[in-house]
Amino acid sequence: MTQQVDKSIADLRIDYSQASLSEADTAADPIAQFGKWFDEAMRAEVPEANAMSLATVGSNGRPSSRIVLIKQFDEHGFTWFTNFDSRKGHDLEQHPYGALLFHWVALERQVRVEGRVEKVDDSESDAYFNSRPLRSRLGAIASAQSETIASRELLEAAYAKAEQQFGEHPPRPKHWGGYRLFPDTVEFWQGRRSRLHDRILYTLDADDKWLRQRLQP
Repeated sequence: MTQQVDKSIADLRIDYSQASLSEADTAADPIAQFGKWFDEAMRAEVPEANAMSLATVGSNGRPSSRIVLIKQFDEHGFTWFTNFDSRKGHDLEQHPYGALLFHWVALERQVRVEGRVEKVDDSESDAYFNSRPLRSRLGAIASAQSETIASRELLEAAYAKAEQQFGEHPPRPKHWGGYRLFPDTVEFWQGRRSRLHDRILYTLDADDKWLRQRLQP
């Protein structure tokens, strides 16, 4: 049975026109190019410019995605922090590869990043955990992320227990810390008129050199 498409949804479209992207506009290194675009998103006050979709694949071969917050990026990769026992943590244990997507709607831009994922070292996880607000640290202890729970009240009780036990100095739980994605593919997408969007793709070759190419929209 063919499902009828709601015309009010099917007719939704925007003709992008704010900017263009040429090979000459982009840096030779995709991390430098990402830094340029990220700074522009911050200056434009794009809401939660540090939010990114993280896609992983489970042991059953099925993908899943969720929004997480990037906490650092540099020549080594893209870093975020989470519960290792969460669904994404289990996925990455089975398949240590991920895909990130930044979507800055106000600038008509997307950035896609793919690559291998590894845990950061304990000292880096400790440093970031201790920089978080106290309530966030206690929440990381109280919540068994992605596990079922019978009620909100039980979650609040677990938080109260952690607060009573650790006070203002909760230690980083061993199940919580950082991941870093080491990119081998980065694509920059700039919306253009008539759906003839600009797409510049960087791929890492066997000599660890970045190859830059234009993709058709």
